[in-house]
Amino acid sequence: MAGMDPVAASLIVLLVAYLVGGAPLGGLLVRRATGLHPRLLNPHLLGVENVLRVAGPQVAVASFLLDVLKGVLVVGMFQGNPWAALGVYAGHLYPWPWGKWFDTPRGRGNGVLLGLLAGLAAAGLASWWVLAVPVWVYAALLTGTRYVALATAAGLVALPIVLVLVGAPVEALAATALIAAIGVWRQKGALARARDGTEARFGYPPPVLGLRPEVVLAAFMAHPLTIDDLWQPASQRWLRRFVARGWLREEWLRRALLLMRPMVQGEISGIQLSDGRELRVLLIGGPMLPDQIRNYPDVAERMAVQGARMAREFGAEAFGLGAFWSTVGDKGLRIQEAVPDIAITNGGAYTAATVRAAVPGLLERFAESGGTLGNACAAVVGANGVVAFGVARGIAGEVARLVLIGRDRERLSRSANTLQRKHPELEIVVSTDVADCAQADLIFTATSDPAPVIFAEHVKPGAWVFDIGRPADVDESVRSVPGVQVIPGGVVRPPGGMRSAIDLHFGTAKVPACMAETMIMTAMRSFDRRSLGPMTRSADIAYYLEAGESLGFEIVTEDDRTPAVAA
Repeated sequence: MAGMDPVAASLIVLLVAYLVGGAPLGGLLVRRATGLHPRLLNPHLLGVENVLRVAGPQVAVASFLLDVLKGVLVVGMFQGNPWAALGVYAGHLYPWPWGKWFDTPRGRGNGVLLGLLAGLAAAGLASWWVLAVPVWVYAALLTGTRYVALATAAGLVALPIVLVLVGAPVEALAATALIAAIGVWRQKGALARARDGTEARFGYPPPVLGLRPEVVLAAFMAHPLTIDDLWQPASQRWLRRFVARGWLREEWLRRALLLMRPMVQGEISGIQLSDGRELRVLLIGGPMLPDQIRNYPDVAERMAVQGARMAREFGAEAFGLGAFWSTVGDKGLRIQEAVPDIAITNGGAYTAATVRAAVPGLLERFAESGGTLGNACAAVVGANGVVAFGVARGIAGEVARLVLIGRDRERLSRSANTLQRKHPELEIVVSTDVADCAQADLIFTATSDPAPVIFAEHVKPGAWVFDIGRPADVDESVRSVPGVQVIPGGVVRPPGGMRSAIDLHFGTAKVPACMAETMIMTAMRSFDRRSLGPMTRSADIAYYLEAGESLGFEIVTEDDRTPAVAA
């Protein structure tokens, strides 16, 4: 490129190296040799180590050497030009347009890094021992921590530092600093997971579909109920100080949440199914608050699709949409259409099943405690919804008076007429005012409101409140009313000794029914039973009751305010 403008020449070198670097040589070799789905080979599953497990040593070594060779040849082709090193590395990590042509995942790029270091050393940019420093840093961190991402990031940062110390040219410093920047950026999710203790360690890979049949792996997408929930993962706690000190205003943080992507924030472990298998659940955090999910449906749908793809890439067999996520994309239908190669459920069938199973026991306990069902008044809040109206149908023959409360009076009236024809002796009142709960001995609430709807002034002393809403419909002030009992609905205790570093707000070793449905569906491989859209099939409700019981899941009807057990 003699005589060409230096800047133009560098750009051409960068572009050509980028295009060559994007060629998925190692990935195509693995796909051709094994025919394995890309989800088995993603960097979370430790790249070369995982290829070694699934494809054998010959394929693993050959694919790694192809990546090394790619780095050596591209840098050598341009006689050690540092922009060629940047281009081949960036192309490998972010392979456009190759990524559109081949559905082949990329690892952390350590083979390419080793190759470009060798190419730079051979071209005389610096001595071999100088360019070996990042390799030694990588080896030391990997030995000490067993986190590949942490070791890779440390080695990347060491590269421009050691070149500064030996007085390398400015052009080389700029290119290697960019190499370090894009490499560390690529590792950011894994570094956060390492901080949270959810990243796989070298030598201890996570469960992989088809490779460890004794382990069942599902994924579940949750959201923070309040701003404080954002600080639960250790990797996010630094943000709390910024908000507390006023350096980061809450409205700025809320806007930033809309731009973020989901990330793995924890793992539920310790669940032992009745057939002896272990069940684990990756907790994928979608960082939108309940009111944001309702007010920004397009953003929420995009984030839910990203979460489903992440679950698929991490090897999960099924993906559950929790709480407000279950309402996104026509209750999961459009999410499933966007990510068809993983089973997705909104958990509606088992949620309805747990309510159906719990209500008779709750009525029985109410009677045993001195309540008279034949004279009792019951209020159902959210009666326009499927779950709440199902409760109304179930209790209509047990009480003397029924108050149906919702937003749509016309629909409520139609529902009341339906119940009246079957129970002509029942007094039914239709209302759009939640204050009418104050006359009820029994309150059943199942709304989709992001904030509490029932407060102390809405509940009379001694009332029983069955709260199925998630987030909870019942405000904490209700517990101060004398004699009131608040019973959580849709809560399940999985078998075994469940552990989670994330407090799910459902009590000790308990999960919401929508998450339990994801677990049961995955354990039974009953992916045709997934709940999608607004309708819930009666056959699926019956199925989950039976399957959950056979696996050892227990429907909870007592109140337990103890936080979840930390791992």
